[in-house]
Amino acid sequence: MARSSASKKRRVHYVPSTHWDREWHMPLMGFRFGLVQLLDRVIDALEDGTLPGPYQTDGQSILFEDYLEIRPDRRARIEKLCRAGKFAVGPWYSMPDEFTVSGEAIIRNLVLGRAQARAYGATAASAGYVPDMFGHNSQLPQILAGCNIPAAILWRGVNDETKRNFLWRGADGTEIPCHKFARQGYGAYQAHVGRAHEPNRLIEDEPAEFAKHLAKFLREEAAATDVDPILLHDSCDHQEWSPARYALLAAELAKSGEYELVHSDFDAYLRELIAQRDRITGRLEGELRDPGIAIWGEQPLEASMQWLIPGVLSSRVRLKQANALCQSLLTQWAEPFTAYAAATLGSQFAPGYFDLAWRRLLQNHAHDSMDGCSVDQVHKDMEQRFDETRLIADRLALQATSQLAAAVPGELKDDEVRVTVFNPLPRDFAGVTEVVLEIPTTWPQFNEFFGFEPKPAFRVYGADGQEIAYQRLAQAMNRVRPRLRTTKFPENVYSHHVTVALTLAVPALGYTTLTVRAAKPETPTRHPEVPGLATAANAMANEHLAVKIEANGTLTLTDRATGRTYRELLAFEDCADIGDGWFHGVALNDQVFVSTSCRADVALVQNGPLLTTFRIRTVMSVPEAFQFDRMVRAEKFTELVIDSTVSLRPGQKHLDVRTTINNTADDHRVRVLLPSGTNVKTYLADTPFDVVERPIALRKDNHEYRELEVETKPQQSWTAVHDAKQGLAVVADGGLLETAVRDLPDRPIALTLFRGFRRTVFTDGEPGGQQRGPLHFHYAIVPLAGAPDRIALGELGQRLAAGLRVVQMRGADLPIFRDQAGVTQPAAPATAGLLRLEGAALVSSLRQLGEAVEIRLFNPLTRAATAKLVVTDKAFKPKQAALTDFEGNTKGKLSLAGGKVSLTLKPKQIVTVRLA
Repeated sequence: MARSSASKKRRVHYVPSTHWDREWHMPLMGFRFGLVQLLDRVIDALEDGTLPGPYQTDGQSILFEDYLEIRPDRRARIEKLCRAGKFAVGPWYSMPDEFTVSGEAIIRNLVLGRAQARAYGATAASAGYVPDMFGHNSQLPQILAGCNIPAAILWRGVNDETKRNFLWRGADGTEIPCHKFARQGYGAYQAHVGRAHEPNRLIEDEPAEFAKHLAKFLREEAAATDVDPILLHDSCDHQEWSPARYALLAAELAKSGEYELVHSDFDAYLRELIAQRDRITGRLEGELRDPGIAIWGEQPLEASMQWLIPGVLSSRVRLKQANALCQSLLTQWAEPFTAYAAATLGSQFAPGYFDLAWRRLLQNHAHDSMDGCSVDQVHKDMEQRFDETRLIADRLALQATSQLAAAVPGELKDDEVRVTVFNPLPRDFAGVTEVVLEIPTTWPQFNEFFGFEPKPAFRVYGADGQEIAYQRLAQAMNRVRPRLRTTKFPENVYSHHVTVALTLAVPALGYTTLTVRAAKPETPTRHPEVPGLATAANAMANEHLAVKIEANGTLTLTDRATGRTYRELLAFEDCADIGDGWFHGVALNDQVFVSTSCRADVALVQNGPLLTTFRIRTVMSVPEAFQFDRMVRAEKFTELVIDSTVSLRPGQKHLDVRTTINNTADDHRVRVLLPSGTNVKTYLADTPFDVVERPIALRKDNHEYRELEVETKPQQSWTAVHDAKQGLAVVADGGLLETAVRDLPDRPIALTLFRGFRRTVFTDGEPGGQQRGPLHFHYAIVPLAGAPDRIALGELGQRLAAGLRVVQMRGADLPIFRDQAGVTQPAAPATAGLLRLEGAALVSSLRQLGEAVEIRLFNPLTRAATAKLVVTDKAFKPKQAALTDFEGNTKGKLSLAGGKVSLTLKPKQIVTVRLA
């Protein structure tokens, strides 16, 4: 289609807005004062016509939430303006990052933002506004489309400054038209025309200069825009709308023969863009993570200011771990098991708890918050919100699982404890797990030899009544917990905590019931402890893996199926970090230390037929800080104690690793190195709803870039490198979001554990980014026999994050939870599961929505896959199944025959199913 004739004016869509980082170089309550002032003035201007509107709320609904906490009396005025189309609200609740949160959280953010927009009386914004995210994940086009958002407006991660319009094809093939901001991004108009970078200049007092800059800006935008409409976005960081500048703009365009001023919003602009999408020649594909290229001009504003900012993946790792924990608690425990209890027991749960927990969590997902690149007070404030989310989700999960456990019939005698083990994954669990049993202090004990250490005496029985052998691992005597009744004071319940390993089978999204019974007095309760899995003082093996701990603490791992041996695993690397929350700063005068020359202390902690664990204590001497006056690492050293346990269980095809580091140094980064021994050019990593393949080598022209490409890239839980016959993967339990496959002959995977830095924006430095004190990490090393099973690695990540959960009850506990659930005649099976997934897919969410159960699953494979959802609890009797979009709108009916729903998922497709 040819461009419209020259005689027709081009429509300039004027979109007034702000870019409101809720917290960044000031905390929330610091920026709140400016937000209230800004919206006070915007509301007045919209009402008196000074600002024709609409006014865009920076793509976020949370601006109104924050404003109305201070100005609750103005809600009616806001709602009236929203109904009149004077405010464009959403689609986000809080503008997140796309790599440091889960794909499910991204969807919930959009769904909440659009719902809040409707609640204020606005039409929910349908522009995928992603102007400041630090790169874009490969599934965002599908995520946006699933939320009924047909186009996007973006900036970072794309270097092409010659075009404003692109068609972006996502991982599954979803293609959406996009507008890309130029040079200064979402603030380009305020920079080029408003001269926002010149603090002592008022361009409003220079109408001729304003006209000159405006003409140049529009000329450049028009030349770079494939379609007729032009976007003029009047916005920048925390900047207010200027009536005087707007008056100059309106006056200039009123006399223009080329341009027509349209008071607009993103939706209106994108509707015109979509109508002319066949003119768009630019193409984008997959994840967008270009580092900032060196585009310079004669003047500073001619330079591209697009920065990818990749270092946020590893800044303030404790926050990343807290977020991962909250995401897991909500989506793997609280939501699915409240749905289970509601569907099978009729239990009632106030949905407001979930609403509050998600709002608190999504408030922390704002990109400058979650990415750890703000001032210390911001991240202190985040801790409280994470705590609230965790406490709500944990209580909901405890309440639901306790009600399910109590609904199993049967009473308990004084010498019995009911132990119910829950499995949150939609696949059956069969294997060894560790459980901390709460043994009443009144039960008998037994002693060995001359009574050196009393041991509680008990036996464990499965749901079928058969005794289960266990391996006794540890005990902590005389522990206390409260028993809560609704009409009584709390009661102290005393127990001996005994940790055991035992082999269990637990149904998918379900539970099994164990009974622990006291043994007779002075009767030993032991099971065979040999053969253990240890094969030497520093080695162990099961049927799949053999592990040897070397003198320096590194591991030699042999995959017994392939015969392939991997050496020098679990070496640690320490280098300087002179950066900030945005960037890992590489020092020219760095000294990089590795633990391969250190001495390690090795201890055998457990050795039995069900679990063998070694402890490896490595002490590295590293510089205590970076000396910024001399720009060198300090000559004074400190001890960095790295304490790891490595564990094997029967049947386990991965090596389980837990590492604790007592961080006593500043200004440094620590990574664990895992040489793969492969000779390949690419590797795999999981990202939200996808697995991406990335090159190992950096771009050849990297030295020419203003922002260097770095070897570290994002993962959600796993990274793998492989050739046709072998390979290696690392899988983390959450919060470890940065890995690299180094461009070295042995292709080591480098998993970033943490980095410490002192710089924060607009300050002289603060201590919070240093991450001092103990840090804890959990990850698995997985040898591969070629290309990895993407489903298996994804589920291993989910298993590491969620684990199994245990509910323990004595006789007095049963009526408390039966009463909560309204269960008068317990009839639940001793072993049961709500639903099982069969086939090649991963589940990201299962929750109750109204009277229905919603399940979201996705296919991370490059080929189509079949999957089946099988209802497995007879008390759950859905009558119909449907496909929905991410907002719950029905897209089509599904066959539900015999409690089974069969699906065919296209490559990389995300699907939402409703059972009602």
